[in-house]
Amino acid sequence: MNWVTFLVLFPLIPAVLLLIFRSYFLQKWIVLLSSALIAIGAIALAFQYMGYGGTYLIIESNVADNFVTVGEIVIALVFLYVCRNLPIKKYWIPLIIILQYVPVIFYDISGKIPETSRYIYIDDLSIIMALIIAIIGTLITIYTVPYMKLYHEEHPEFKDHRHHFIAAVFLFFFAMFGIIFSNTITWIYFFWEITTLCSFIMIGYSRTKEAEHNSFRALWMLLLGGLAFAMAILYATNICHTVELQQLVTLNKAVVMLPILLICFAGMNKAALFPFGSWLLGAMVAPTPSSALLHSSTMVKAGVYIVLRCSPVLIGTPSGAVVAIIGGVSFIMCSAIAIAQSDAKKVLAYSTIAYLGLIVLLAGIGTNFTLWVALLLIVFHAIAKALMFLSVGTVDQQLGSKDIEDMHGLISRMPLVALVMVIGLGGMVLAPFGLIISKIAAIEALTLRSPIFPAIVIFGGSLMLFFYTKWMGTIISVSSENPPIRTRGIGLQWIALGGLSVLMLVSLLAYPWIGRYWIEPLYGWNPMMTEDVELTIIIMLILVLVPLASFLVRWKNLIRTEPYLCGSNVKESKYQYRSSLGSPTTWAFGNYYMKKFFSEEKLFKGTVIGSIILWVLMFFMENL
Repeated sequence: MNWVTFLVLFPLIPAVLLLIFRSYFLQKWIVLLSSALIAIGAIALAFQYMGYGGTYLIIESNVADNFVTVGEIVIALVFLYVCRNLPIKKYWIPLIIILQYVPVIFYDISGKIPETSRYIYIDDLSIIMALIIAIIGTLITIYTVPYMKLYHEEHPEFKDHRHHFIAAVFLFFFAMFGIIFSNTITWIYFFWEITTLCSFIMIGYSRTKEAEHNSFRALWMLLLGGLAFAMAILYATNICHTVELQQLVTLNKAVVMLPILLICFAGMNKAALFPFGSWLLGAMVAPTPSSALLHSSTMVKAGVYIVLRCSPVLIGTPSGAVVAIIGGVSFIMCSAIAIAQSDAKKVLAYSTIAYLGLIVLLAGIGTNFTLWVALLLIVFHAIAKALMFLSVGTVDQQLGSKDIEDMHGLISRMPLVALVMVIGLGGMVLAPFGLIISKIAAIEALTLRSPIFPAIVIFGGSLMLFFYTKWMGTIISVSSENPPIRTRGIGLQWIALGGLSVLMLVSLLAYPWIGRYWIEPLYGWNPMMTEDVELTIIIMLILVLVPLASFLVRWKNLIRTEPYLCGSNVKESKYQYRSSLGSPTTWAFGNYYMKKFFSEEKLFKGTVIGSIILWVLMFFMENL
């Protein structure tokens, strides 16, 4: 058995075991041991194949292909089963299921799908994705065990079926490894729909009315992407006479453009780009680990991964330009809406869609340089966003609030958790993940002689800098003498939080090696690999971490001084000052949210309408 087979099939074992054993002790050790084996498998695969170019694994037997066909039938039946109690007015959800599965299954059974033995393809892109899933995903899984225990202690009204939740996490790994290593779009489609099923299970976990509503909204939206994928399979079978993705992207663009656009549709739908952003925003109702998984190492990364795979067909085409604009609209509008949010999970959700939009923008442009930048964004976004979601989940359990305003002075109340959050936020805005990379991407876009792309990247990046830095300022600003919080029930969560923090710092410092040995073999040398840029990264890391480290050394013996308010302090209270009318007024820290300009009510609906027009235009452009 090779490492690819191990990574794809092994997660099914802990998934089954977790369905059987409900003991916290057994769940903990199943997760720890399985996570370690998955991470070791991915690292071993990287040592074996990294830097050697694309490699096919030949599968002569039809057993695996027959398994996929049977799996498609099972998934279709499961989807229809969960829709059994839907009201008549939502009949169109099972209709979407039937429309996509009946023809694909018929083609599979009747032997119409072109035969091949090249079902598996391994290159640096799939290996990088495997490392993201195996390392970041398993750290999230380790975090999930103690989190879910405390979650049910706080919410005794919810039925405890955490074993289903954790089993779904490992089923996610099975599907994601299948997506990134599969070469045929029939196999990708099979694993693609499993991720849809897993997200449905996770989002509806609490089984409240809101959770059920949001889970079915995610289901029908993601099924639309599945329908597009099914149409691509039928077209590729009948017109292109191949279902191998690596072969499809080398065919004449006029022949292969339609199925590629359908696959890109599915990818951008899975990545929650507008107008489908609401399914990911609705996923916030689920327990925090699901948010971390959906936003960082699994679900949405499958979407941008498949768009990157299709980018060779998009480069230099009108439809590719529209794909880039679709990504740009989600990037800039979600960055703007995030400014007006005080709910930490909502800020992270909108920023996730924004960054995925930026990645799609770069993939739509499709040059080696922009693809280089896009892949680097995927790596750093996965680490930083996982770290931030898990940190917010921990803060929520300790403070009982996800509101950013309630995190004032967190550095003096929960110093270690606050430090972890600052590292995560630093990873979002520092080079190479933040502004520097955006500016370089803008310069590359300028070479296309289109002023719209650099404007989108520069303005959207500025909006991101605003809401991330004000959040960081909130955490490290101390406005009162609130006592330190005694953390409870964290336990294994520190493995994930500490591991992701170290991974974030190491990745930033190791950026030159990541670029040189991981990404250059795919897309060539990049101007960001100069010594000046590398030195800048080190300096910025030092500037952020040294003050924080010095604070942690003295956090138990802080010297607090009264705030200076231009001499207008009220002597009886250091938190009051005399206003221009002479009356005592209490002061407090607070962020600007600019809801007058950036609220959801003002921007969301228009963004949805504009995105729908662009999606229609994407398919129409090739007929002009």
